[in-house]
Formats: sequence, structure tokens, C-alpha cells
Amino acid sequence: MVEPIQFRLNGKPVRPAVDGDRMLLWVLRTELGLTGAKYGCGEGFCGTCTVLVDGEPVRSCQAPIKTVRGKDVLTIEGLERDGKLHPLQDAFIKHEAMQCGFCTSGMILSAYALLAKNPKPTEKDVRDGLEDSLCRCGTHTRVIQAVLTAAAETLAHGNMPRASAAEEDPQAKPGAPAAVRGGGRR
Repeated sequence: MVEPIQFRLNGKPVRPAVDGDRMLLWVLRTELGLTGAKYGCGEGFCGTCTVLVDGEPVRSCQAPIKTVRGKDVLTIEGLERDGKLHPLQDAFIKHEAMQCGFCTSGMILSAYALLAKNPKPTEKDVRDGLEDSLCRCGTHTRVIQAVLTAAAETLAHGNMPRASAAEEDPQAKPGAPAAVRGGGRR
């Protein structure tokens, strides 16, 4: 049954009129035009579709849109602020922690949730925290280094991850890879 589902998306209220059983991933990509979350396995195993709901990683391919009613949803597109990439996004670029970029948004959002709970993770903490995020290109070592770098930089500069979605509209940073800031149609 089509009904309006109200929630906050990247800090802004939205109210798409959709079937409540439709998966969040497809509402984000088609109705709302946010293509950062990708369709990977469709079973909730790979993590490419990960978004944060009230600060927790959620596989959007398995989450009916009605489950986010009244909640905060954060996508990769919502991490930038005032045209500036989040330190995690910068660290992924610095460490070349992506090749094809397909898993990148899910990895970054999972790492964001990890750092919100544990701002000083060890390498083991990062490995454990990203264990369910799969990368077919095999960049896990660089991903771990990127997360550890971002943790150190956010602590040094006081830019700890926010518990909920950003209040401002994200602006695309010219030259930043689409996989890091969201976007791309794959």
C-alpha cells in the first residue's frame, strides 16, 4: 500500500509516498536520487548497500522503508559538510582504499559508525568492525589504514562522527572520486 513515510535523510525531512514494504535501497536510489548505496548481493551479506539508521549500520537492501519512519538516515552523500569531505572520505582517497569503488560507501559508513562508538580503535577493532563489509578488489589493508588515519585525524581536529545525519545539504567536492562522496549509477 502506497503511503507517505516521513524520516530525516542526511539531516533534512523527507516524505516519499511509497509502498511501506519497498526496500530502503530502492527508495533512496530511485525516488530520492541518492545512488551512493549500491545493490550488491541483495541478501544483506556484502555491505555495499549500507546506510546508517539512527547511527547504526543497516543493510538497506533488506530494510523495508516503513522501518525508518521517524528515524535519521545517513547516506554517503550526507557526510560532506559545506563542500568539505569528511575525514574518513579524505583518508580513503589518501590511502587509495578503493579500486572499483562499489563497496566504498558501505565501508565508509560502517567505519563512521565504528568511530562514533570507538574513537580510538585498534587495528583489530577496525578489522572486526568492518568484517561484514566485502571488497572484491581486495583493498582491505588500505581500508584499515584509512580508518586508522581518519580516527587519528578526527581526534586531533575534534571532528568526531556525528551520531545523526548532517544538518546541511552536502556539496560535491570537485575532483573527489564519486565513490567517496556518493553518486554513480552502478
